[in-house]
Amino acid sequence: MLGASPVPRSTRRSAVARAAIARPLPTRARRRTKPRGGVLGLSLTEQAYRALEEQIVTLRIPPGTVVSEAILGARLGIGRTPIREALWRLARERLVTIIPHRGIIVSEIDIKLQLRLLELRREVERLVASRAAKRATSSERQRLDEIAAGMEAAAAANDDTAFVRLDREFNELTVAAARNEFASSAMSLVHGLSRRFWYLHYKEAADMPLAARLHAEVARAIARGDGQAAGRASDALLDYIEDFARATVGID
Repeated sequence: MLGASPVPRSTRRSAVARAAIARPLPTRARRRTKPRGGVLGLSLTEQAYRALEEQIVTLRIPPGTVVSEAILGARLGIGRTPIREALWRLARERLVTIIPHRGIIVSEIDIKLQLRLLELRREVERLVASRAAKRATSSERQRLDEIAAGMEAAAAANDDTAFVRLDREFNELTVAAARNEFASSAMSLVHGLSRRFWYLHYKEAADMPLAARLHAEVARAIARGDGQAAGRASDALLDYIEDFARATVGID
């Protein structure tokens, strides 16, 4: 759940971003038949979506970047149809904007949008945490315990990429364990934006060990089946995330 320095001016960033993504890929990268980190058993569309979402969230494809299916296909080493389907999914999550017949733009980061997003997250994530505590399977509870330990270890090692990956798995697993398709639909629209905002600003305003501890408290409460504790831990986590978001721009 859930970005280094304040966001640069969009015009300068967009020019730099276009230049960065337009650079020729290394020959070895062009030969890849699946995205780096691809998981066996996942469709090409899902692999493309996961790879692109991570590159956008971790700012390897920065806000304001203009991309195309061809550029992204070459970047990942997979065909244009899975790329196109992944981009439509990213558009639904507001990580990219698709302008018909003109191109695809990675969305800018908007603090006001982030704060409105957190209003939704607080209410839905409390429900998700309490329902997951009741409905999770034994294997899901075991994995949540492992994720809690992994997030604490990633924070101790200052490994932001590992932390973001575990945060994504934590989000997906808790939503799945809640077994509420309406909550799942709502949360799928906000987690990517939240992770990107955190990744952009965490070095200036966040405390990764504290973030890891708060996530771990939610995960462990769900794992032991304590719905009330999971709901309280979720509220504490959202208090931290909202304070963090406001601190990035000095909003009281």
